[in-house]
Amino acid sequence: MKEAAFPEGFYRVGENGYFDGVDLGALAKKYGTPLYVVSETSVRARCAQLREAFLRRYSNTRVYYASKAFQTLDMLRALKDEDFGIDVVSGGELFAALRAGIHAENIIFHGNAKTDEELRAAVQARVGRIAIDNLEEIFRIEREASIAGTRQALLFRVTPGVDSHTHRFISTGSLDSKFGIPLEQSETERYIDALKACPHVEFFGLHFHIGSQLLENTSHLAALKIVLDFAGRLSKKYGLEVRELNMGGGFGIRYLPKDSVPSISDFIDPMMAFVVEWSSREKLPMPHCAIEPGRWIVGEAGLTLYKVIATKAIPGIRTYVAVDGGLGDNIRPALYEARYHAEIVEASPDAPPLSDRRQRTVTIAGRYCESGDILARDIKLPEPGAGDILALFSTGAYCYAMSSNYNRVPRPALVMLRDATARLSIRRETYDDLLSREM
Repeated sequence: MKEAAFPEGFYRVGENGYFDGVDLGALAKKYGTPLYVVSETSVRARCAQLREAFLRRYSNTRVYYASKAFQTLDMLRALKDEDFGIDVVSGGELFAALRAGIHAENIIFHGNAKTDEELRAAVQARVGRIAIDNLEEIFRIEREASIAGTRQALLFRVTPGVDSHTHRFISTGSLDSKFGIPLEQSETERYIDALKACPHVEFFGLHFHIGSQLLENTSHLAALKIVLDFAGRLSKKYGLEVRELNMGGGFGIRYLPKDSVPSISDFIDPMMAFVVEWSSREKLPMPHCAIEPGRWIVGEAGLTLYKVIATKAIPGIRTYVAVDGGLGDNIRPALYEARYHAEIVEASPDAPPLSDRRQRTVTIAGRYCESGDILARDIKLPEPGAGDILALFSTGAYCYAMSSNYNRVPRPALVMLRDATARLSIRRETYDDLLSREM
């Protein structure tokens, strides 16, 4: 009998955990631990939700996947198959997207400090849009487009000055942010003059993004009002039509079973109603509207498997459960205090079954030589033992993408699940890999 559990796609048969129809303990035995596990089934289900809630509900709309959340060739191919655009923020992400077969016109290139080489690659590839982040970038793109004999479409990434009520490290829409163009009139005129001086660039519209892991739409709507007011000024004062409006992403997901998050429609419908009302009131053309979800598509589709190495009780203080991964494969808890849910998904053959163990409050500690390497603090588990396989849930976004070789630890393998089968997507690094670039 299957017992429903968090997250979607996870269940138990007896005491063993399954995800997307695949035995997690068997995956750990076959591919080793730590192991990233991503459900392509879940990813495609999220894409289907976006089609119903946004693309089919509203005309002239587009979804771009914010690939910095999780970018692999397999993931990119799946998004291409779903006919989603791709948002990239570096030359490496652009290279991978093109290698995966993404059409260049379906790519938006973001970033606050794009190098000359990256801009040259983007222009030469004929990417659909470059979201500019500073004044100098317009002239640098003009130079590359002139050399390439083409015109490059631009979006202005603007800073609406809205507090998104999220961790300061993932808040991007406030005035004091390294991202985006301020909306002061003097700055606006400088950007307008730059456009007039650059015949090989073409202004298409505006982009804003106010932060990540947002659990209500107040910030989106506040930012949207400011950006639409700016769009009206561009049109009426400068004759610059905003043909496209990219409203970014940041839609939150569940990290803990108790989390309650809005549906994607709870974000999208009020935003689209706002744009429609603005277009009618200001008697301006309705812009083509886009969103850029990343975490929302892949976050809950991933989990990470670890093997318990040891437990250490500090009487009256805490019990630490040390696992064979940590900060190198998931920096988020150390970086911005991210919280996770964990469960034992297979008991060690040398330990009692889970049903015979008493519940303990424990802290999951990583193996890296940093005191901040804690994956989950003060969670309840059947008393863990060495050799147990533990799953950390909702690790699809910003875990593989931000992984490192700190302490000379090889990065984990990654498997993709679909139709109750698993396939190796990224092999585990070896010690030889760690030294392969050294002279």
